[in-house]
Amino acid sequence: MSAAIVDDDPIVCSSIGTILTATGTATVLWTAHDGASAVREYGAHPPDVLLIDVQMPGMDGLDAAERILQGHPGARILILTTFADPDYIRRAVQLHTKGYLIKQDVASVIPAVQAVMAGQVVLGAEVLGQIAAGGDGRDARQETRIVEDERFTRLTGRERDVAALVAEGYDNRQIAAELHLSEGTVRNRISDILAKANIANRTKLAVEWLSCH
Repeated sequence: MSAAIVDDDPIVCSSIGTILTATGTATVLWTAHDGASAVREYGAHPPDVLLIDVQMPGMDGLDAAERILQGHPGARILILTTFADPDYIRRAVQLHTKGYLIKQDVASVIPAVQAVMAGQVVLGAEVLGQIAAGGDGRDARQETRIVEDERFTRLTGRERDVAALVAEGYDNRQIAAELHLSEGTVRNRISDILAKANIANRTKLAVEWLSCH
């Protein structure tokens, strides 16, 4: 498996690259330090997973992600940044990136990359906290009366249980253990939920579920 890392700090690129290589998680195909370079390099040498920061000189990471996804809709892009900004998170979700992590603990990159390669979408705990709190650290449910989206009224009780755990950041294995199901059943339930609710992926499912519960 190959990865590429884009960050304006060469030390960050080096640290993440060393961890990915040393653990056998991925081979680092290339690194870049701004969004424009990332777009060029991706076009020439597309990796299996692209890890990209948001705030960089010139073209930022989200603009670069948008450009890359326009040309490569199947690109697996993982946002890795120090900013749990609700506007950044919202845009990353709208772009259908494969995840958004806060880079407080570089070691968390390994399971995140593995999850993305397994077809999952990754949201860090801080990111889910921002979504649940409306982005300002307060419980939005204490301030706004939430009416459940009609799409979720079509779900069975078990599907609602699965959706709630997806929104809490559980992966398929953890959901299976929590609900005493097989991982295959969990995958099928999530597919059914996405189809019934007409939601594109589990990241958007988490956002939509948290916004109305």
